[in-house]
Amino acid sequence: MLDVRRLRLLRELKLRGTLAGVAAALNQSPSSVSQQLAQLESEVGVELLRKSGRRVQLTAQAEILVGHTAAVLERLELAESELDASFSQTTGLVRIAVFQSAALALMPAALSLLAAEHPLLRVEMTQREPETALYETWARDFDLVIAEQYPGHAAPRLPELDRLNLTTDALRLAVPGVPPADPAGEAASGPAADAPDTAIPAGRGFWRITSLEQAAGAAWVMEPRGAASRHWAEQACRQAGFEPDVRFETADLQAQMRLIESGNAVALMPDLVWADRGTTAQLIDLTAAPHRTVFTSVRRASAARPGIIACREVLARVAAAQSAAAPPA
Repeated sequence: MLDVRRLRLLRELKLRGTLAGVAAALNQSPSSVSQQLAQLESEVGVELLRKSGRRVQLTAQAEILVGHTAAVLERLELAESELDASFSQTTGLVRIAVFQSAALALMPAALSLLAAEHPLLRVEMTQREPETALYETWARDFDLVIAEQYPGHAAPRLPELDRLNLTTDALRLAVPGVPPADPAGEAASGPAADAPDTAIPAGRGFWRITSLEQAAGAAWVMEPRGAASRHWAEQACRQAGFEPDVRFETADLQAQMRLIESGNAVALMPDLVWADRGTTAQLIDLTAAPHRTVFTSVRRASAARPGIIACREVLARVAAAQSAAAPPA
């Protein structure tokens, strides 16, 4: 009989590429992982790994075992779900991966509700970028992921993961809403908002912008390159006829909001970032009225776990309450 734990190590090696990666993911030492894989080779009686430089490659026979291991792990997860469902109270651990704006707007209220309604359920939350989190949920690092999808930018589809829409929120142009005063106490002046080819100095003239086209000369803040939000924002600006002057890059949305509210930048932002907080920023509708979709994904084999059902149900309630709230002015 093959050892399921060793088979899982082989599958992890397929997913992560190195013995060190497997060891880190499973909190083991690389030498322990290597020894267990050697034992698995001895059990099956065939070579499973071949050295390729500093890495190892799986043989054809190892690939066969990995395919069956995925099915075995899925079946075991289904058994765990049924076992959890047999108890009268929701217990266990749910590991959630979430991107920043959802962590700020949804998770505090959701965690409070879960603690009150399911006190025996342990929830752990880690901030991750959606693309990475989806893969890591498929790889069993997390149990549930809250992810996002921008217009025209489909999020990755991974085997074994389902997808349940949680909410949608409008994407708008956020600009400073109150003109800063100069030392003499008079409102600062800036270039005309209808001159998109004129650079707008930071802190001056932003409040006169009333459309995306008029933000052509403004200083922009965006997430680092590679983020779906950054790519979508750049495309929106280009479709409006200009290349954005991205002077500030940060993945921290709270920092982005501060830069906007302090009069130093403009940005394309989802409504969810302003939830449960006031803002002095002016939010300007875009012509196409684009929306971002926020969704949850779990492995289908674990979708019936009471803990995951509870988390999804509470998140849906919190998201519905946020959507029902009036959008910020």
